[in-house]
Amino acid sequence: MPSNGKRRLRSQLWFDNPDNPGMTALYLERYLNYGLTKQELTSGKPIVGIAQSGSDLSPCNRHHRELAERVREGIRDAGGIAFEFPMHPIQETGKRPTAALDRNLAYLSLVEVLFGYPLDGVVLTTGCDKTTPAAIMAAATVNTPAIVLSGGPMLNGWWKGERAGSGTVVWWARQEHAAGRMDYKEFLDLVASSAPSIGHCNTMGTASTMNALAEALGLSLPGCAAIPAPYRERGQIAYETGRRAVEIVHEDLKPSDILTREAFENAIVACSAIGGSSNAPIHINAIARHVGVALAIEDWETIGYEVPLLVNMQPAGKYLGEEYYRAGGLPAVLHELMAGGRIHAHARTINGKTVGENVKHAKIKDPDVIRPYDKPLKAHAGFKVLSGNLFESAIMKTSVISDEFRQRYLSNPKDPNAFEGRAVVFDGPEDYHHRIDDPSLEIDANTMLFIRGVGPIGYPGSAEVVNMQPPAALIKRGITSLPCIGDGRQSGTSASPSIINASPEAAAGGGLALLKTGDRVRIDLNKGSANMLVPDAELAQRRAALEKQGGYKYPPSQTPWQEIQRGMVDQLGAGMVLKPAVKYHRVAQKSVPRDNH
Repeated sequence: MPSNGKRRLRSQLWFDNPDNPGMTALYLERYLNYGLTKQELTSGKPIVGIAQSGSDLSPCNRHHRELAERVREGIRDAGGIAFEFPMHPIQETGKRPTAALDRNLAYLSLVEVLFGYPLDGVVLTTGCDKTTPAAIMAAATVNTPAIVLSGGPMLNGWWKGERAGSGTVVWWARQEHAAGRMDYKEFLDLVASSAPSIGHCNTMGTASTMNALAEALGLSLPGCAAIPAPYRERGQIAYETGRRAVEIVHEDLKPSDILTREAFENAIVACSAIGGSSNAPIHINAIARHVGVALAIEDWETIGYEVPLLVNMQPAGKYLGEEYYRAGGLPAVLHELMAGGRIHAHARTINGKTVGENVKHAKIKDPDVIRPYDKPLKAHAGFKVLSGNLFESAIMKTSVISDEFRQRYLSNPKDPNAFEGRAVVFDGPEDYHHRIDDPSLEIDANTMLFIRGVGPIGYPGSAEVVNMQPPAALIKRGITSLPCIGDGRQSGTSASPSIINASPEAAAGGGLALLKTGDRVRIDLNKGSANMLVPDAELAQRRAALEKQGGYKYPPSQTPWQEIQRGMVDQLGAGMVLKPAVKYHRVAQKSVPRDNH
């Protein structure tokens, strides 16, 4: 602490360190070469990074390139200096084999930037699915002041007078195409209609979910997540975020001060109420592990299952992002949850106030879009967590169980909320696409579709391929969904109640590796069980045979990063983190990076 009582900033170790003039001069001189002045850099003003996730490769986040100007103005007006830098691009719809492969890579990169460069705080620009957890995971690890600015959803898509929700419309369109009711050109035109403007998915897919949960955790300014990308309010909150970024540096308000156990419980409750993505447990659990808060996959059921569904938004409902924003967005949802006694109202947030203070006066403006707590769309909307000899854990999103699916599979009065069926097993999406219409598989309404080899190791990165549609012959007969189970993920925009995120995956020796086509399988939601109806002795013989042949076979790595991640990644139930990374907590408080010359 300097003699004037003002806390010395981290950036001053680079730019204003009289105890080491040689290094100070070296750090300082090169940052002058594009027009910054020595007076600015030695003034003691906070230097705030803008982690730029927008690029031509990331269309859902691209408008952050313009929003960053408003962030800069906010930082400058609050007495700070902005340093903008790029994040590793992550675009859900563009990256092959899967954007999930890049979440941990972007995380690692951002950790090194936040720790190794002269930054006192950071604005994390988020949007498309994996950018949000990657950014927050890194901020949690380094633990310097950080605030999240999401980019907002696209405007509503429309097709022939009906709302066309991004992602959700794809899954419906492929059924229509398979049934022969839609040709190739119309298929493309329909899907394109769901992306009418800048922004991320306008449904409550993983993007809208994760940005809402960043706000529920307390890391975004109230109301930030739901603002549509093209609205003027998006630029306005970008400015306010920049201003607040400087203030949290002066206050030394860090991620660890906000990301408490209570904050994570609030996020779980909020996820159920908004009909959030099945990818949320993976990412929220990963953030918790990186900040050092104990959170288990089972918590998603014990804390969130009995929470009511309040948001009538695709894929669990009818509306899209614009209506959700105008109805009050997440603050209105949290207000209802607080009235229902579901929220830790005292949890601290990034604006310096508690959750309760922030949402005390938030009101529902359209009760058909955001339902009152006592008039929900569904009474219980959280995830069911299943286990058995197929896997140690997997989840099922109950808010998207349709009446038709429930009637067909879960309404046997002698065996309620349970179903049995014959398994048909596919090894990866290529196998599925090649064989799904093979009549010799004898797929009927009592068949369960399994897909394996699509987890963090097997794919690699874990692919969104579990929501498999039935054979075209069944679709033409009106059977549009079958029970689907797998060790991968599915899009958060999907309305399929698949059993997903199975851990451990087949590639890690999970029970799915032992399953054979023709086996009988029983799922019991009341008991939370999922089992092959195969004798233990038979399973033991299958495991011995599998181990003799060297375990479950999966494709070789195609790049160095694929091999590196496969060697150290954890399973989906544990957040799909890099195992060596989770021991690094609050690194900025524990040490100062060594000088570079």
